[in-house]
Amino acid sequence: MSIPLKQGNTLFDIVATLQGDVPWGRFLDAGTGRGSLSWLLKQDTEAWTAVTGASGMADSVRALAEGRMRAQDRIVTGNWMDERLLEGERYDTVLADYLVGAIDGFAPYWQDRIFGRLRPLVGQRLYVIGLEPYVPYFPESAAGRMVCEIGRLRDACLLLAGERPYREYPADWVVRHLQQAGFRVLDMQRYGIRYGARFIDSQLDMCDQRLARLRDRSLAVSLSTHVAELRQRARALDDAEGGLRHGHDYVIVAEPVSPAAG
Repeated sequence: MSIPLKQGNTLFDIVATLQGDVPWGRFLDAGTGRGSLSWLLKQDTEAWTAVTGASGMADSVRALAEGRMRAQDRIVTGNWMDERLLEGERYDTVLADYLVGAIDGFAPYWQDRIFGRLRPLVGQRLYVIGLEPYVPYFPESAAGRMVCEIGRLRDACLLLAGERPYREYPADWVVRHLQQAGFRVLDMQRYGIRYGARFIDSQLDMCDQRLARLRDRSLAVSLSTHVAELRQRARALDDAEGGLRHGHDYVIVAEPVSPAAG
């Protein structure tokens, strides 16, 4: 059954709806950020652990949680490739919020192993929030072409600055690898995206920040001019169409299959 995403709600509200009356219990935020932790702090959990691979993000979420962390709560900096990370622990509920797309920056080419890595940690339910890939494609709509153009320029600037872009994976890939890792998929919800000024500015601001690092200043200046021109075109299209409607987010809920159940 499709669960509508009401105005003002987030994908985390969909997770809460899918959870229903089942207690959260001990909660693992397997790829934490300010968005997921802000939501998690409002939930009735027994205890929570939030993991990030970036020390800067750890500092950011620790500041966000200041004064609201209990003795049993913790923020951990680590890489899921490290087998010792949370070794022997078990959580009732695990959230992987855009984790698969972010892995390339910390554990390149390791996406196919993440659900097997999380499997021993999941006691009851795993929620996966993700984004259908859009950068490699050539959509027909003007809004879709604009979103893809912004994404390609962002990724190009990240690569020129020596960074790895996110690498998103489609929902069917996630479902397939969840099943291979010993999970049963209980539900999947998909939601169309309407990008706006915040998306335009955040992505193109990212370009400007990276271009400041380039040694080839003539290339940096040329690209900076292109960023400004694209920003102007994107804002104009956003105003004309009331948002850039393109692509989908998804929420998948899965549970571990017991060995006896095969």
